Amino acid sequence: MRKRTALVTGGVGGIGSAICKDFLENGYTVIANYYPAEEKHAQEWLKKHQSGHEGRVFIVPGDVADFDSCVKMAEIIKKDHDFVDTLINCAGVTRDKTLRKMEPDMWNLVINIDLTGVYNVTKQFIDGMHDNEFGRIINISSVNGQKGQFGQTNYSAAKAGVHGFTMALAQEMSRKNVTVNTISPGYVETDMTVGQMNAEILDKIVGHVPMGRMARPEEVSYAVLALCDERASYISGTNLGVNGGFFMSF
Repeated sequence: MRKRTALVTGGVGGIGSAICKDFLENGYTVIANYYPAEEKHAQEWLKKHQSGHEGRVFIVPGDVADFDSCVKMAEIIKKDHDFVDTLINCAGVTRDKTLRKMEPDMWNLVINIDLTGVYNVTKQFIDGMHDNEFGRIINISSVNGQKGQFGQTNYSAAKAGVHGFTMALAQEMSRKNVTVNTISPGYVETDMTVGQMNAEILDKIVGHVPMGRMARPEEVSYAVLALCDERASYISGTNLGVNGGFFMSF
């Protein structure tokens, strides 16, 4: 098996941390991206995750919504790592309001991070995957990009766009053994859901999940790990739901 190097955007967050942990436990070198203003948290995260994985876990600042910041982030990474073969676009935010109450800055922030950020980061590493004829790209979308959600026109639009990006890029890169897939989690126990959503609304949503609970971050990371395996070489352009049966399609 080849040595693998993974970049995880939003890598110090809830789902991102679980993905990084699984990669480390499976022998990957892991680079966790974080928003520059979160330096203190990122350093604490690094200290926690270095134990037992010395020399294989790194952090790098970068604002995924800013193309120039992503260029600088890639330059830092490429100084120390020859080839990033695995990219997980996991950075994301929400700013929930009905469209009638949603201000332009709320729309733009979510679109710029959750959708444009996928382009900004992927653009920096796609040539390396093309030239090395190997790569795994996983874009983290959401069940609400598939079904929509009241009060989330910005988030639902961004996450639907993520899978459109996935399908188009999969067609461009498949001949080079670069697979591109989407994972669409349902509601996951992270700070972005438990910490920001109204508890009563969240309880109602969970009540409609056949499994009767939210997902755990490690359940999402398991799906990521499976699609990044070298044996998953014929899976590309797909959207894998990890939602406990909350949304079903074929």
